[in-house]
Amino acid sequence: MNIAAPAYVIEPTAIPTLPVAGSDKLFPVRRVYCVGRNYAAHAVEMGHDPNKEPPFFFQKNPDNLVTDGNFPYPPASNDVHHEIEMVVALKSGGKDIPVERALDCVYGYGVALDMTRRDLQGVAKDMGRPWEVGKAFEASAPCSALVPAERIGHPKDGAIWLDVNGERKQTGDLNQMIWKVPEMISYLSGLFTLKPGDIILSGTPSGVGAVKRGDVLRGHVDGVGDIEVRVV
Repeated sequence: MNIAAPAYVIEPTAIPTLPVAGSDKLFPVRRVYCVGRNYAAHAVEMGHDPNKEPPFFFQKNPDNLVTDGNFPYPPASNDVHHEIEMVVALKSGGKDIPVERALDCVYGYGVALDMTRRDLQGVAKDMGRPWEVGKAFEASAPCSALVPAERIGHPKDGAIWLDVNGERKQTGDLNQMIWKVPEMISYLSGLFTLKPGDIILSGTPSGVGAVKRGDVLRGHVDGVGDIEVRVV
């Protein structure tokens, strides 16, 4: 029995995907969650007390992920910042996932940049408005290929850093995350129903700063991989 293909009133856009290291298969992306101020030193540099806050999340759009090595400097901003982060990619999900079962949901890990129009984000904060204008713009999440957890395990510690034009700007250790990967998955699943294809950007260490056209950003997460991006 033949089932007719669905008819759309407009042509649907392609599903956003991420490459998988060592494979010709692609990881389909459903949603992109980002953990805010998940390293204590970064929380302090942004003017907050990390000891007083539960985890909080904002979202980027799946098609904000780019893997071509270029970051087009966005319009409407004169203060765009880099934030290096470890990516957590989910192969399964659910609601109210217990912490002790959270890592069972993880497909793999990657390295990404949460690029931020800091001036527009600051205006939104001052006015009590959402952050999307500062966070969820085109190409705002350059990302590496994913590495399956079955190959590297689940990183709990190790260096995370970012160089700009060969000069170290951000440095930290995964063990400095306030909310560890199992905890962020569990907490997030109490707010949203997590599903296969969801991506979590797990927070950035201190040292965030502005970029300009022509800058070359090189980031690294021990045990996971590297990313290199040129601001164009």
